Amino acid sequence: MVRIIGYRERENEEGESFFLLELQGGIEMVLSQTTNRYYATAKRAFISSTFDENTCEALIGTEMPGKIVKEECEPYQYIIKETGEEITLSHRWVYLPEGAPEPKREPKTPVEAIEADVSTFSTNGVHELV
Repeated sequence: MVRIIGYRERENEEGESFFLLELQGGIEMVLSQTTNRYYATAKRAFISSTFDENTCEALIGTEMPGKIVKEECEPYQYIIKETGEEITLSHRWVYLPEGAPEPKREPKTPVEAIEADVSTFSTNGVHELV
């Protein structure tokens, strides 16, 4: 189950406004890679709607059958608000209604599976360990 926890107003290419519903999945326990301790979190996703603002407001707290799943996408830049760090992501979180098929994941070729991510290497030409 997912719950509607909020909404946001957006504008389309024609300048017309519409509303996104903010969905949140159930609680999950995740092991921190830095502290080695568990913390509670929940996945979130946004879906577009045809509702007006009053309807979106009234829907907050409504539960819907389904789950939030990871979907691969074209790489994009994302800035972490807390640190200002810019990272590259190649996935997004999407709502999957109950009974709907999982998004297809393109299998990596054997070469892609072992190929290094060159963005992790220095581009300044200096060969030194940090």
